[in-house]
Amino acid sequence: MKNFLRIALVSTALVSMAGAAQAQTNQRHYASSASINGNVTSYEASSPSDNSAEPVLAAGAALAIPLGTRYTAIADAPSDSETATPTVDVVFSLSGTVNRDCSFYAGNNSNARNIDFGVIGVRTGDNENVNSAFEMVGDAEANIDTLTAGCNTNNVVEINKNDIRGLVNLNPGGYDTDEFQANIPYEVTASWTGVALNAQTTGSAQTLNVPLNGNAGQKQQGAWRSRMDIDIVAPAVTNKGLVAGSYTGTTTLTLRAL
Repeated sequence: MKNFLRIALVSTALVSMAGAAQAQTNQRHYASSASINGNVTSYEASSPSDNSAEPVLAAGAALAIPLGTRYTAIADAPSDSETATPTVDVVFSLSGTVNRDCSFYAGNNSNARNIDFGVIGVRTGDNENVNSAFEMVGDAEANIDTLTAGCNTNNVVEINKNDIRGLVNLNPGGYDTDEFQANIPYEVTASWTGVALNAQTTGSAQTLNVPLNGNAGQKQQGAWRSRMDIDIVAPAVTNKGLVAGSYTGTTTLTLRAL
């Protein structure tokens, strides 16, 4: 009997530590010489203060049950301070900012942006037909390439000529306007690899062209980075001669974040 009691107590302690929200022990056991439930009457109360079920009378008996001895086991411990949480999620909110930026490598100084055609050849031979004299010999072309261009956000590529007439001779002097002109029209074409505005896809070939009779153009797109090629072509003027002098013009390429 002693060994059985000790084992039962140890077993109860282990269950209490391993389990959660275990019912607390509150028992009274009476030994009886009367033949009720195998000579043993047991009772387990619902709370430590519940003493309402003392076994006094056997069912249908007229006499009190002669009690032998009594065994009482009461256990009490405070519950958790808060509801137990076997799993805890801790969420860390991370944040940062990337500034909008557009880049275009255009050489190490302003001289790199001065595009000089040199002498724009015209037909100067004294044996030229009068309808060909002083006309351009061939196209004037310039090619500008950069290996680094782009924007890290939605953006617009813009090309603007300062004069829709193209290259202009600002001091031509007098001339027959039926036979001569003091400007050289040119077109500009930029090409690169990019994506459409707000598109999230693989980059593809993109172009922007400002024609001979155009002054400006623009193209909106998503973030891109690639090389950019800019071709400037002034087709040969062959319907009129060119007035002697200096021909100038400016073209502005703008990469602007939206």
